[in-house]
Amino acid sequence: MTFVETIPEDDANGEVAEIYDVMRAQFGYLPNLVRPFSLRPEVYKAWMQLNGAIKAHDLRRYELATLAAARRLRSSYCSLQHGKVLAQEFLSFEEVPGLPEGLDEADRAVWELAEKVVDDATSVTRDDIDRLRALGLGDDEIADVVLAAAARCFFSKTLDALGVAPDAAYADLSPEFRKALEVGRPIETA
Repeated sequence: MTFVETIPEDDANGEVAEIYDVMRAQFGYLPNLVRPFSLRPEVYKAWMQLNGAIKAHDLRRYELATLAAARRLRSSYCSLQHGKVLAQEFLSFEEVPGLPEGLDEADRAVWELAEKVVDDATSVTRDDIDRLRALGLGDDEIADVVLAAAARCFFSKTLDALGVAPDAAYADLSPEFRKALEVGRPIETA
């Protein structure tokens, strides 16, 4: 499940047990993504606070930038999770696998900026920012895109470097959806 020994559900207590309970309630099972953080629950709590602050202003744009970053990072776990949220809340399960195709110009610019942040943040230029401004985004909204992509680098790379496989539950998604978003580590087999 991971390359490091994590705290098993039955042995969890204190902060770890609380985190496990919250995640079980949210997902209906204990997702693999939380297990490596059992070794450093304070980091997980800080991540939740940071991530919550980043996505608080525009959840749709956050999910779009996050999916762009996750796919560029080749993070199956984050691509599947955030692609699923985007499909359930804002687009459709038919549209998400083809992204960025079908996006309007502003959303495509958001997608491309998120990819650029992942690839090489020093390659972002004033022209990239001015393009988003010209498409109607304010500086705070542009900062949100950069924050979402940069934060995804931390989380995706943590999961992948510790060998965390996407949950077996993602195997229930359509084959077309999975094929497009399973871009790195394969889904865990039950």
